[in-house]
Amino acid sequence: MGKEMDKLVLIDGNSIINRAFYALPPLTNSSGIHTNAVLGFTTMLLKILEEEKPSHLLVAFDAGKVTFRHEGYAEYKGGRQKTPPELSEQFPLLKELLQAFSISQFELPGYEADDIIGTMSRLAEEQGKSAIVVSGDKDMLQLATEQVSVLITRKGVSEVERYTPGTIGEKYGLSPNQIIDLKGLMGDASDNIPGVPGVGEKTALKLLQEYGTVENVLEHVSDIKGKLRENIEAHMDDARMSKQLATIFREVPVEHSLDDVAWKGYDSAALAAAFRKLEFKNLAERLNLGEADEATIAESAETASHYEVIRVDADGWDRLNAALPEAEAVLVDFVGDNPHHGQGMGIAIVAGTNCYVVPYDYLSKAESATLTAWLGDPAANKISYDLHGVELVLARSGIVMKGQAFDVQLVAYLLDPTEADPSLQGLLHRYHLAPILSDDAVYGKGAKFHIPAGEELAKHLAAKVDAIRRLKPLLAEQLEQLGMNHLYYELEQPLSSVLAGMEKQGISVNAAALQDLGTEFQRRIEEMTKAIYDAAGFEFNIGSPKQLGEVLFDRLGLPVIKKTKTGYSTDAEVLERLEPYHDIVRLILHYRQLTKLQSTYIEGLLKEIRPESGKIHTFYRQTIAATGRLSSQFPNLQNIPIRMEEGRQIRKAFVPSEPGWHILAADYSQIELRVLAHISGDDGLKEAFLNEMDVHTKTAMDVFGVQAEQVDSNMRRQAKAVNFGIVYGISSYGLSQNLDISRDQATAFIEQYFQAFPGVRRYMDTIVEQAKKDGYVTTLLERRRYLPEIRHSNFNLRSFAERTAMNTPIQGTAADIIKLAMMRMDEALRERGLQSRMLLQVHDELVFEVPEEELEIMKKLVPEVMKNALVLDVPLLADVSVGNNWYEAK
Repeated sequence: MGKEMDKLVLIDGNSIINRAFYALPPLTNSSGIHTNAVLGFTTMLLKILEEEKPSHLLVAFDAGKVTFRHEGYAEYKGGRQKTPPELSEQFPLLKELLQAFSISQFELPGYEADDIIGTMSRLAEEQGKSAIVVSGDKDMLQLATEQVSVLITRKGVSEVERYTPGTIGEKYGLSPNQIIDLKGLMGDASDNIPGVPGVGEKTALKLLQEYGTVENVLEHVSDIKGKLRENIEAHMDDARMSKQLATIFREVPVEHSLDDVAWKGYDSAALAAAFRKLEFKNLAERLNLGEADEATIAESAETASHYEVIRVDADGWDRLNAALPEAEAVLVDFVGDNPHHGQGMGIAIVAGTNCYVVPYDYLSKAESATLTAWLGDPAANKISYDLHGVELVLARSGIVMKGQAFDVQLVAYLLDPTEADPSLQGLLHRYHLAPILSDDAVYGKGAKFHIPAGEELAKHLAAKVDAIRRLKPLLAEQLEQLGMNHLYYELEQPLSSVLAGMEKQGISVNAAALQDLGTEFQRRIEEMTKAIYDAAGFEFNIGSPKQLGEVLFDRLGLPVIKKTKTGYSTDAEVLERLEPYHDIVRLILHYRQLTKLQSTYIEGLLKEIRPESGKIHTFYRQTIAATGRLSSQFPNLQNIPIRMEEGRQIRKAFVPSEPGWHILAADYSQIELRVLAHISGDDGLKEAFLNEMDVHTKTAMDVFGVQAEQVDSNMRRQAKAVNFGIVYGISSYGLSQNLDISRDQATAFIEQYFQAFPGVRRYMDTIVEQAKKDGYVTTLLERRRYLPEIRHSNFNLRSFAERTAMNTPIQGTAADIIKLAMMRMDEALRERGLQSRMLLQVHDELVFEVPEEELEIMKKLVPEVMKNALVLDVPLLADVSVGNNWYEAK
């Protein structure tokens, strides 16, 4: 055994990223790139680094589909499904991340990752080093020796089981070498290795415990009785070949010596940048990559040194008041993600060569009247960071803010909506300006939160307001150069105040109705629990996947759809496919839906009701979605599930805040498909909307080649899925999952769609070519999204960027249209002096509360304004409904 420091860890890259992809739920960063597999891989990697403390490290990958094994058996791995693009696009991301970790990676045409790992583990043994092999593939157990341990992922990628020759003997009664014989006899469906038909693991183990090897089994086949003997005799060549295919080749001509894969740790800056791109904030925090180092702290302390920092906490009010007309930038600092509850820290104002800092508590002092008047003066321009959040924080202290002129956060988002770190520090880094300390470094986080002493607080606020002043001219110049002034000054910045007004207004929630619904849900959950127990024949923990799997597959004998390392999969996809087989499955699906509604929406919403007003105040973020869509947070009112009746029932609790008033909801009809018809100019799509046809029926007619009366509900459902799939850039894999059809059928369906609507294909080809030329795409209002991967040499990254190029102008323009409608509605309500209030924006829907006497006016005004928000080649249409609550207004 080598020294403890001489430990080589060899990771099977393909195996681990595959397991991570299927183990973790879908996850994308703000650019829309899938990251769940990379996240799972990285979590496993960090655990290995922490527990094994390797001196040498290598991640091996398969170099391609064809290996030396195909020369003898062309069908090797032939049964495998094509890798979904949602996984393929993550391989380059993983390889970039491994570079940031300073971890060696290797692949070689003609060989698999197993062979590279087998060869490197042999070299490690020969040089007296210990080795750890990490994989999800039990074929690797053949590599176990006294110096080589094998870690096999057991539950997704988060748990591993360690194998040595001893544990393999205990578990299987075999030596590591006999693992190859095991595969020779039983085969491996995942690799299309045939083995001997009728021989499973149990039979193979029995044969090997008696005869030792495949060759010995074949030699003594005459001693074996019955059908098993017939199968072995008929498949002797398959058994020999299967053993050969399962044998890891340990003489790969690797160019790496062990010294080449020595690992001395990662570079913090490189890894921090990689995590920022992937938006792995929790992992960055776990490794303390977000904390400023000493050099940054020293540099930050000097950032605002060219100002005289004047603390206006006891005196200095006269000097501040006199300087306000010259103010260049203002910072109203608060801590917390939700400005409705954020902790106000202070105000900092740059004017001339002075920086005035006022602790937040001093805003209530009599001397602050001039300052609060200045904050509320629409003629006094405010340049700041997150003016939207600032307006909400000040409102809680009774201070009105007007004159919002330039928000560096919002402008930076428009200039590049995919930027991973939109914080002030991130923007300074992007524009190569001197850094400042992070809020976490100054204020702490969570339980460690503290308000720093006066001098420290003053310096930090001065540094932040100086950062705003330095960023403003650079951002303003770029905004003008890119032709986005109109988008910012005429839409996004004024919309920020419209949103703040809606959020301050809030929406009334009938807590008693919500509690009653919760009581009803709980009663039905209990009824359903009893029905599930009756169907199963005994009581068990319905929330335990293990126990549920035993009930469904062992007890009730339902077909096994998918297995995980820990046993049977009982995820939603599996249960939906099992639903026709047994009533218990329908009950379990319903049980899950109800328990989620109860915990997330009944209990969750009740916590968010303000006792003093009986209202919920959400927070709309303009700077989250790369498409320009608004995001609702604290709570997210856009995510209340309405596909099922119980979810829709939750909307009954949202009511008008005045007696005798009504809730009015207006919903754009198929806005994205109308935008697609306009942008693509496709005659068939335009015809459908101009003639007020049902667009899904029209699509089904053209794709299936039938008349309208021949379109059945299934045809329309498939047409609807492909219509919206095209808008969202869905892959054949994604469509096949949505419709529960094969990948080939989904591919054919998409092709039929493009034949029926050639203008759509023309648009998509044209927009991709334009994006390759420009490096970005735009909406009709010039909202821009950069696509750096569109010229990437990697096929998967390039394909993802191409799909994004196709759908961003559609989704982004739809987002722009409803924002325009909100602006125009706000103007219309004020101009007409109406009491009606705009309360919510939920996807393509606007929600209002309306007094009885304004009901007829609003029924006409709202759809008219929404229709004319932007003129397209096809009409925009908004459906309006009214009720005593939000549920009735749908």
